[in-house]
Amino acid sequence: MDSTSDPLLALRQAIKTKTPITYSADSEPTTSLLAATHIVLSPTLSLPKSTSTRYSKPGTSASSPSDFFTIEAVYLAWLLRDAPVAEYMKQARENGLAVGFVSVTERKSIVEWLEGKINDLKRIVSIAGVWHASLVLGFVSEVLAAEESTTPPGTPPHPGAATLPLTTPKRATHTADTTTSPSKRRYVPDQQDVEVVKRIKQNEVELQDRNTVLRGTKPNNFSALRATYSEKLKKLKESKPGAVSVPASSVGPPMQLRKAKNQYPIIMISSSPTALITMHNVKRFLQESIFESSSAARERAASAGNSRAEDVIHIDRRRIPPSSSSQPSSTSRGEIQRYFVVDSTDALQKFGADAWERVVCVMTTGQAWQFRPYRWNEPRALFHHVKGVYVSWANEPPNTKIKDWNVTELKIDPHRRHIDKSVVAHFWQLIDDWTIANKPWLIKS
Repeated sequence: MDSTSDPLLALRQAIKTKTPITYSADSEPTTSLLAATHIVLSPTLSLPKSTSTRYSKPGTSASSPSDFFTIEAVYLAWLLRDAPVAEYMKQARENGLAVGFVSVTERKSIVEWLEGKINDLKRIVSIAGVWHASLVLGFVSEVLAAEESTTPPGTPPHPGAATLPLTTPKRATHTADTTTSPSKRRYVPDQQDVEVVKRIKQNEVELQDRNTVLRGTKPNNFSALRATYSEKLKKLKESKPGAVSVPASSVGPPMQLRKAKNQYPIIMISSSPTALITMHNVKRFLQESIFESSSAARERAASAGNSRAEDVIHIDRRRIPPSSSSQPSSTSRGEIQRYFVVDSTDALQKFGADAWERVVCVMTTGQAWQFRPYRWNEPRALFHHVKGVYVSWANEPPNTKIKDWNVTELKIDPHRRHIDKSVVAHFWQLIDDWTIANKPWLIKS
């Protein structure tokens, strides 16, 4: 078969003879491949750029025209033969070949074949034997049909049209598509030809690109993994919604006890002996809403035989439901919430490594040395992670040191003990609001 009747050979001949290759759109010359409808290989040969060639795409059966690259894709691979990979793919997309362009791994081989450096290329299907003449006729009929619809009247006929046989070969079968125009014909491959192609492909050595290499050849069998998890998934579906089963061996009694204990929030106070709230009077103040000076509370404890304050104190407080009054009363009903109070990081370490995650409040006297051993020893950082409360006398002037500390002032009256209840209620309201907004998992529902 000569080059005038085979698109791939015609393109190769034009490249080898250095014939100028131009483009046309509706029989008018154009400089844009994207806007062109035809590729002009010679003054007497113009092919639609969508014409299929004998250069097959990887991973296809090579049994239909869609399994082969178009003349446009092959020509673009040669035209951009020296372009970098990124530029080549960009130009392919800009010319309308987002898919169907020659891959980078195969560009070098097709360029060498087009330039005559090699005479045999595996992906170019042979005309004799494997590539039946009837398929070539199908390609040429596509060219003629396209030219018939786009070439103006009076244009000379295609040079290869006179060489085409008027009768279909014996072993080729063409069936007309009744739903389309008579000029468009669908190719039906001969079954014997298909079997021949299959036998040849069994002995082929497939060229590999990065996609085939990544895909691999070893079959993956996940039946063992599926069998392992099928029983677990079945149990999860049968369990109650929201319930998560945990093996009994993985969480022992000590761990269960620690998890339950870790739900209690922690309040840190200053260890300064001049602080208004210390470990001697904090329990009576926050739990009974009665302020007692630290010295009086210490003397009372010493008379009872307790000369030293505990380093960890628990406070039980009944949380009032939101619908109830903001003032506690004997008739108010609500959940009992436990808090722990410490005045040093040594005592805080008794609650474990995650103790700082449970700290909801730090009471300060306005002295920055209090925060040196803390996890956040800078006041601005500390009171970004916990609620800050500055405790002072109601008749004291404002403390200028704390104006940038993001703390709330809690003022205690030196003489009027009947307002202690409202001060404590205000304190617990501050703690509740901050905890619900920042650490809601510490609130007992």
